[in-house]
Amino acid sequence: MNHQELWETIKLRLSPQLSPAKMGAWIEPVSTQLDDNTLTLKVPNQFFIDGLKSDCEQYILEALQTLNLHHINIEYLIDASIELAPVQQTKTSTQKQNIDGFIDERFTFENFVVGSSNEFCHAASLAVADQPGAQYNPLYIHGGVGLGKTHLINAIANHLVAHKDVRIAYRTGEHFTNELIDAIRGQKTSAFRDKYRKVDVLIIDDIQFIEGKQSTQEEFFHTFDALHKAQKQIILTSDRDPSAIKHLAERLRSRFNWGLVADIQPPNFETRMAILKSKVELAGITLDDDICFLLASKISSNVRELEGALTRLTAYAKLSGKPITMELAQDKLRDQLNLQSKTITIEEIQKQVANYYNVRIQDMKSKIRKRNIAYPRQVAMYISKELTKMSMPEIADKFDKKDHTTILYAHRKIQQERNQDQGFDDEINRLILLLKQG
Repeated sequence: MNHQELWETIKLRLSPQLSPAKMGAWIEPVSTQLDDNTLTLKVPNQFFIDGLKSDCEQYILEALQTLNLHHINIEYLIDASIELAPVQQTKTSTQKQNIDGFIDERFTFENFVVGSSNEFCHAASLAVADQPGAQYNPLYIHGGVGLGKTHLINAIANHLVAHKDVRIAYRTGEHFTNELIDAIRGQKTSAFRDKYRKVDVLIIDDIQFIEGKQSTQEEFFHTFDALHKAQKQIILTSDRDPSAIKHLAERLRSRFNWGLVADIQPPNFETRMAILKSKVELAGITLDDDICFLLASKISSNVRELEGALTRLTAYAKLSGKPITMELAQDKLRDQLNLQSKTITIEEIQKQVANYYNVRIQDMKSKIRKRNIAYPRQVAMYISKELTKMSMPEIADKFDKKDHTTILYAHRKIQQERNQDQGFDDEINRLILLLKQG
């Protein structure tokens, strides 16, 4: 992948995460070069470097990680020949005055896919957005990377900007800490305290960053108390439950538990499929259900990895002009999908088919002729002939059948139904895919 292809891929990854204004202001003007393990971003001036680092660098680094390019470093080079287009402002001046920090306009409640793993956090976030300071104060959302915590707190902020006249301060735990350090060095701690204690809503993403930092915890404790007593809303996210943050002052841990502590879990298969289809629609591309099924079934840890896989496919299709096929997906995402050629046994087929149709393996191997048993049995026999090198008598023996003609009949019957019924054909393909994936 050359530097242009890499940058286009990164831009596709950033597009759902950054607002159009941010993309236009900081990303589109950049040109690149790639030497060994260094991606150089060419920008017009030092001010541009500062803005790009502040607003976008973390997203770029995450995109590289998602693409399994952890070894690539980022450097900046000033190129005065780069011309800047005027930036389009999307918020009114009054709204801008009410926001201290960067709120991502792309993350809203409307485009947050709700499933069983996150519906509680979603409902709590909606309640806080509707009545900040009235209930669930603080709202503390915790969970692993890429599960939607940042999406939800940005959705709250965007809802408040649109419907409430409130002053919002949005920070990461790292930003809050660094700002305090600068205030102490510049002897401006009074101004620092005044700024944070006059807001209506304080949002801190990744609050666990203050772990072990005594001065930051002390300052945050007093800010927390001042805001809470004034019934101002506090919203926090973390990768852990408060009880699991070891080097945290006990009085802060206690306060984090005052309101609502809600955990967000990895999405189940159905939610991953819904998220993926939503992203496909947003990207304006076509992706067959079987490919969606492949991605959603194999990438289960978090949404960010799922989005990253889709970005890689989209970028390759865009740059090569080729359609996204199952073969392309398996080839380009082999590492992420952990696809391996493997020997499939009849025992594995029987187990997978039994689970799929919710029957017992011993019933499939019995003489029961009821359709709810005979039908999965025939499917398992068919797939056994398709995916293994065993002879029909050997397959018959695995199903406790004396005559191999039973296997021949089942194979012909299932093949005929596949030829006549597209829905059934998709069902068999899905079972085969599950078996090949292991």
